[in-house]
Amino acid sequence: MQGEKNVAGLQCSQVLAQLSDYLDGRLSQAERQALEAHVGGCDVCERFGGAFAATVAGLKRHLAPSATPAAADEKLVAILARVKKGR
Repeated sequence: MQGEKNVAGLQCSQVLAQLSDYLDGRLSQAERQALEAHVGGCDVCERFGGAFAATVAGLKRHLAPSATPAAADEKLVAILARVKKGR
């Protein structure tokens, strides 16, 4: 990763690899604290992490657990189509 930083003992690539687990609450307290310390000191990861979290939250709202798998697939396809068109 070009321009990668080491902040709070983590590389940016390590933070990116852990973002989903962080958002899902699957990191240990020590891992969570290290990730939060890195993001707090790295403006690139802070911006990307915020955008990633907002995207995941939006997808979770649109793909509610009550939806059938087929309906969830249709919604995801529609969302991806909009993203490709730049909407």
